[in-house]
Amino acid sequence: MARVRELFSCAVLLLGAAACGASAERSASSPQCDQGDGDIKLPPGFCASVFADEVGVARHMVVTPTGDVYVALEDASRSSATTTHVRGENGRGGLIALRDTNADGRADVRFRIVDASHSGMALRSPWLYSSSVTSVLRYRLDSGSLAPVGAPDTVVTGFPDGGHSSRSLALDDAGNLFVNIGSDSNTCWSAGHGLDPCPELDARAGIWRFDPASLHQVHDVSHRFATGIRNAVGLAWNPALHALYATQHGRDALHDSYPKLYSAEKSNDTPSEELLKVEAGGDYGWPYCYHDRVLGRRVLAPEYGGDASKAGRCADKKLPLLAFPGHWGPDGLLFYQGTQFPARYRNGVFITFHGSWNRSGRQEGYKVVFVPLIGGAAGDSSETFADGLAGGHMDPGGARYRPVGLAEGPDGSLYVSDDQRGRIWRVIYTGKN
Repeated sequence: MARVRELFSCAVLLLGAAACGASAERSASSPQCDQGDGDIKLPPGFCASVFADEVGVARHMVVTPTGDVYVALEDASRSSATTTHVRGENGRGGLIALRDTNADGRADVRFRIVDASHSGMALRSPWLYSSSVTSVLRYRLDSGSLAPVGAPDTVVTGFPDGGHSSRSLALDDAGNLFVNIGSDSNTCWSAGHGLDPCPELDARAGIWRFDPASLHQVHDVSHRFATGIRNAVGLAWNPALHALYATQHGRDALHDSYPKLYSAEKSNDTPSEELLKVEAGGDYGWPYCYHDRVLGRRVLAPEYGGDASKAGRCADKKLPLLAFPGHWGPDGLLFYQGTQFPARYRNGVFITFHGSWNRSGRQEGYKVVFVPLIGGAAGDSSETFADGLAGGHMDPGGARYRPVGLAEGPDGSLYVSDDQRGRIWRVIYTGKN
C-alpha cells in the first residue's frame, strides 16, 4: 500500500477530450459517440465514445450515482496480461477517478489517488472499496469531489501474494463483501503428482466473504464462502436474483502435459471457461476436476488419476450455469439493470473475454459477449456484443485492446475497460443504425 502522504500526490488534470486520447470527431448519429465507435464493433442501434484513453493498466471499475468513474490500475510490472503496451509513468498501479463535466461522453477531468497495484472495485455510497494484491481498502467519497475524504481504512489484510493476483470484489444486498482469491498454481502439482488434499484451498482458489463495515479483518479459512474455483476474475452480485455469480478461468496445459490423453485441438477447447452461480459452501472442483463442454460435465483431472473421460470424485461437484470455449479469459461480469438498452438486455449478463495466449494456432476471445437470462437460467449460447478489439491480431502481443472491466452508469450506459493500452469506452443505445 502506498504511504498515506502519497495518497493525493497527483493534482487534478483538466484535460480536453483530444488530450485524453479520445477522438475529436463525433458520430453523426449521436454527439456522445465517436466516429468508428472507438475502434470497436457494436450491434445495430449502439454506439460508443472513448471516455478516456491511456489511463494505465485499467482493470475493474465502478460508476457513482453522479456519473464519476473510478478505475483500478494494475502495476504494469505485475500485470496479469501476458503483454501490455502500457509502459513508464502510465504503467503505475493505483486508482484513477474520471469525470465528464459537459456530458459529451468523454472524461475531461482526471484525478489520480494512490500508487499501488489495484484490481478489484466495489461501491456502496459513500464507501468505495478497492483491492490491492494483499488487502482491501475503503475510501469515503464526497459527491462534490473526486478526491476521497481523508486516508483510506483497511478492511481486510493478509491475502497471499504470488500466483493469480486479481482480487475481484462484489457486494451483496445483505451487506457482505466477497473477494476472489485465485490459486497459486495451475493444478496444485508438486514432485510429479497432484497434491491431495491441495494445501492451497485453505487460503486460495475460492471466494471469501467479509463484513465491509468491520476494519482490520484478517484473511483465513473461517471467511471462506466457496471453494474449488481456480480464478474468478469476474465477480458480480445479481440484485434481481439475490445471488452471487463468477467467471472461472480454466486450467492450462492438458496437451503439453498429457499428449497421449489430449490432442492439441482438444486442449484448445478444454477445460471450459465457466459462468458460475456461487453458493455458500459450494465446491466447484479445482484442482481435482475440470469442466468439459463436449461431455457437459466435470471430469477428473489427469494429475488425480483421470483419463480425459471418467468423472470419479467430480460427479457431485457444482456445474456451471454456462460453459465457454477454453482459454478465452473471462475477466469482467455485469448484470445489466438499466432501462436505456432494449428490454431484452435487462437482467442479462455481460462478460468480457480478455483473450487467450496458450492455444495451438489462432487465439480466441478478445470481445464482450451478452447472455440473456430468463428466471436465472441462461440459454445454450451467448452472443457477441462488442468485437474487433484485437484489431485483427488475435494474440496478446499484437492485440490492439484486451477488455477487462465492466460498469453501468446511472443513465444505463455501459463502460468497458482495456488493460492493453488503457482505454475506456462508454457504450450507449440510440436506436439509430
